[in-house]
Amino acid sequence: MTKEEASKCYQIPVQVLDEYERWGLCGTVKQVMGVWQYDDQDLERLSTIMALHDIGFSPQEVESYMRLMLSGADTHRERLRMLEKRRNAALDEIHLKEKQLQRLDYLRYQMRGQKA
Repeated sequence: MTKEEASKCYQIPVQVLDEYERWGLCGTVKQVMGVWQYDDQDLERLSTIMALHDIGFSPQEVESYMRLMLSGADTHRERLRMLEKRRNAALDEIHLKEKQLQRLDYLRYQMRGQKA
């Protein structure tokens, strides 16, 4: 499958595919007549990359995570630490939004009381 086909079929931005190639993580991607060809293993890795991007990892964090994952060494703890850090950041954002909603609701409550 070519880069363009992978991008279209799996909704993967071409920039992500370019990163994947630039990072040298595409051990199974083969260049045939000047065109990169992706196989199922590449698409599985790209699925992980997309998930990491979707949860807010920076490109540098994605690269670090993927290098750890592909290193063959026991990197489970380090990758789990990275995921927990992102999870904690997401929870902090949720708590902030909850406080904002409470303040909005309080202001709405005050305004309704003034109309009566």
